[in-house]
Amino acid sequence: MILVTGGTGLVGAHLLYKLVKNNEKVRAIYRNEHKLKHVKQVFSTYSDDDDALFNHIDWIEANILDISQLNDAFTNVTQVYHCAAFISFDPNKHKALCKINIEGTANIVNFCISNNIEKLCYVSSIATTGKPINNEVITEETHWNPEDDNSFYAITKYGAEMEVWRASEEGVNVVIVNPGVILGAGVWSSASTQLFKKAHKGLTYYTTGTIGLIDVKDVVSIMIDLQKSDIINKRFILVAENWSYQKFLQTMTKALNANPPKKLAKPWLLQLAWRLDWLLHKLTGKERQLTKQMATSLTTKTIYSNQEIKNALKVEFTPINKTISSIANRYLEQV
Repeated sequence: MILVTGGTGLVGAHLLYKLVKNNEKVRAIYRNEHKLKHVKQVFSTYSDDDDALFNHIDWIEANILDISQLNDAFTNVTQVYHCAAFISFDPNKHKALCKINIEGTANIVNFCISNNIEKLCYVSSIATTGKPINNEVITEETHWNPEDDNSFYAITKYGAEMEVWRASEEGVNVVIVNPGVILGAGVWSSASTQLFKKAHKGLTYYTTGTIGLIDVKDVVSIMIDLQKSDIINKRFILVAENWSYQKFLQTMTKALNANPPKKLAKPWLLQLAWRLDWLLHKLTGKERQLTKQMATSLTTKTIYSNQEIKNALKVEFTPINKTISSIANRYLEQV
């Protein structure tokens, strides 16, 4: 039996489709019943037999912070894909980020150890790969510096990775994937698909930074191949292509028949914007939209290497132009 946490999220839902399509015996965790519709939406992007495939999944209501519920979820499980996470760059969400990303992962790790799980695949983020020195290309060996101005999200995902490495020290075979921005259709409330919602309304500004992108289907295919392989106790950056934000935003808006961004948001403007956003939050309690770390990221030119995963699995990535076009078409059909 394969257990998938975060089964109603973008990666989890696409992973579930691939697993059940391969006739695997799968159990998936969900927290809110209304989010199960996300999985059906994802399944519908592949074929018309989504209900039949959906019904092959052994769904169990559980929270990764609830030990008693996890005890039931791990019954007869041999492999685990840990996709559950809390994604937020709002520093005011730091308590929830710590609870779900670190404590939740620690719980999954403890159950993997006590249940002698054969292999654990953890979905992390390129946010934990560290920052380059002298504009170097980022690889799996790039040093993570805890003294850097890291976002709370990055800090908690790094803490979660430490828990997964603890599992490897306790005898559980593990692999970690560090995807860039994951693009995929179906879960229109996910962080990356929100970009398509904004792009559909038209955009005014672009920034000078770069972004690492990958198709969700590539992510889940790699995860499954890694689980089936003899590769253990390694991490892999998953980025198909590195694009400028300008190219990314213009490509999205064009695919959505929307107005492309034509004005450059200069670094000083972003630095002013995040300070105003902070002030607005303090005065009104409104949720943060732009943080200091986000503003810096939007103007930073960073290149991620995918050579390690290419060497390990001979991966051929889906072209990002094709991915964006496919998602945009699906978005226009469904939303």
